[in-house]
Amino acid sequence: MNGDTGDVACDHYHRYREDVRLMADLGASAYRFSIGWPRVIPAGIGSVNQRGVDFYQRLVDELLAAGVKPCINLFHWDLPQALQDRGGFASPEVVGWFTDFTSVVVSAVGDRVSDWMTFNEPAVFAFLAHADGIHAPGLRHWPTAMRVADNQLRAHAAAAQVIRSRVPGARIGVAIDVNQAVPATDFDRDRVAAQLWHATRDWWFLDPLFGRGYPPDGLEAHIAAGHLEGVELADLPDGDLDYIGLNYYRRETVSANSDLPFDWQAEPPPGAEVTKMGWHVAPDGLRDILLELQRRYTPSDIVITENGAAYDDVVESDGSVRDADRQSYLARHVAAVADARDAGVPVTGYHVWSPLDNFEWSFGYTKRFGLIRVDFDTLRRTVKQSGHWYQALIAESR
Repeated sequence: MNGDTGDVACDHYHRYREDVRLMADLGASAYRFSIGWPRVIPAGIGSVNQRGVDFYQRLVDELLAAGVKPCINLFHWDLPQALQDRGGFASPEVVGWFTDFTSVVVSAVGDRVSDWMTFNEPAVFAFLAHADGIHAPGLRHWPTAMRVADNQLRAHAAAAQVIRSRVPGARIGVAIDVNQAVPATDFDRDRVAAQLWHATRDWWFLDPLFGRGYPPDGLEAHIAAGHLEGVELADLPDGDLDYIGLNYYRRETVSANSDLPFDWQAEPPPGAEVTKMGWHVAPDGLRDILLELQRRYTPSDIVITENGAAYDDVVESDGSVRDADRQSYLARHVAAVADARDAGVPVTGYHVWSPLDNFEWSFGYTKRFGLIRVDFDTLRRTVKQSGHWYQALIAESR
């Protein structure tokens, strides 16, 4: 948007020491960050860019020195262009490419990092990027998207083997975005659409990761819609998951136009509270999704890997940022997590999205999620009201 690029963004590359200090001052005990595949291996395979590797080694060392646990996410949608030119994640070769990339990262920091995520929001990358054309590479071809999804699951299993073989006691997860899908009405058509929303998207990844294969109702819907035309789905490897990473932001109210699969839409109901992204604020949805994950999969561990909200932050004359709306959003969602824990859901961590304002993909710099404001002209950091509130919450909980 607006011609924005991520070339500089919040300049974490040069300012990581300041950023780690700010996070430590807030009381954060862990920092989840992604490894830039193009930064480490610019061509995707072959020669390693040692400067890129050195940066992540410095970052890990800085975090550990500050008492902040590094939590590495290997892939957050930034595939090297050279590999996209060879078919990208739709190519069966990607499993080997990703495994080799994982091996390079593990060799660099595996002796100091025990918490790993292979993928961030695989459904977004598969479907929004390859079927809906919203994110890079901007394709609109469902069979390609289904191949990407299948290959992500295979790549996860292969990468997990590399991590486990070289990192004693490694904890491995996948950050899955599961927003609550509810029917717009009590009509059967809407109820089925909401059910299939989860089955064709969220359970499509989680069921295989828990060793169940693809969900039958999701498989039937994808076949009926022609999404698997020319696609061969072989047996998937066994799931290899120590914890579910949950990214939760909103409630999706689903209404069906017909009985056909995927002939539906999701939008907030009239009068609903929404963020600047237009996302329906529903803290109780987070509690209910956690309860559903517990009922469906009985995981030993769930970590909230992303939760947060974009609002228009106003800088006051004294330089402060009083983002009461974000503070309210976070307070209600933290309370929802506490409710789920009280009900027996094994939630062991909570990461706000995000510590800093940053480059928000197709939205560029028009949307701010951070606890810390970044002036993208000067790169000055300012802890927002929500950040000070979060600091007090962490101190109180300890």
